Amino acid sequence: MPELPEVEALARFLGERTVGRTVVGADVGNIAALKTYDPPVTALVGATVRGWARHGKWLDMATFDDDGVDPHLLAHLSRGGWLRWYDEAPATAVRPRLGGSARGAVIALRVRLDDGSGFDLTEAGTTKRLAVHVVRSPDEVEQVRTLGVEPLSDAFTVEALGALLAARNQQVKGLLRDQSAIAGIGNAYSDEILHVARFSPYRLTRSFTPAETTALHAAVVGTLTAAVAASAGRPAKELKDAKRAGMRVHGRTGEPCPVCGDTVREVSFADRSMQYCPTCQTGGQVLADRRLSRLLK
Repeated sequence: MPELPEVEALARFLGERTVGRTVVGADVGNIAALKTYDPPVTALVGATVRGWARHGKWLDMATFDDDGVDPHLLAHLSRGGWLRWYDEAPATAVRPRLGGSARGAVIALRVRLDDGSGFDLTEAGTTKRLAVHVVRSPDEVEQVRTLGVEPLSDAFTVEALGALLAARNQQVKGLLRDQSAIAGIGNAYSDEILHVARFSPYRLTRSFTPAETTALHAAVVGTLTAAVAASAGRPAKELKDAKRAGMRVHGRTGEPCPVCGDTVREVSFADRSMQYCPTCQTGGQVLADRRLSRLLK
């Protein structure tokens, strides 16, 4: 799933190529991905791109038009979604469909621009969660309106993190992934942050001392800043591989920890898994199951 660094890189990549261009086509390929109807997706046609932004893990294309609608195209790529850029977009029509295919990526939306370029929003896999919204303001989308603090903003201070940790007693990995608390961090970067900070993913949030809160804050900011820097300037097609290559523990079950050499371990859930280093994070204990493993200090 694309997270803050990759979505930020996509927003910058698209901003460099599309600002000032006029949308000449917006073809829906997967009707189920389109979550809004007013304004219609056709409101994008004839509008001029004025900029791209990121809200957590949401992409936002802002436009202006002569009708005063000034529609925004918002997209949440979810687990299997991605953006495919074309210097020369295909001229062939996108055939609408209700569902998806287990094989390959399905085109949810194709946007074509007046210089011949364009992009597809696509989704692979059998679970279809990609969400496309055409709205007058990003705040019309509840998931955007209710996002928590941006972790690379000035508002994300040690004190702000401390307040989130103290708000309710929960596993720290769950807090890091909670978009209503901290925007933009998902499963992969929460694994990376906790490995850098050397905390168990099962650590209870109210058990953090002031010094540990400072260490976790530094790990969040440092990990995301480095990932954004590593993604900057890369073409959209390279971002997924760059993300995987930069991971220390996430997705590296069975490999040696780059810090201590211990074997990276995994805990599996119904729809995801997490990776960690026992030596660095859990005092050597292997976490067999989230319901059975004890929380570690």
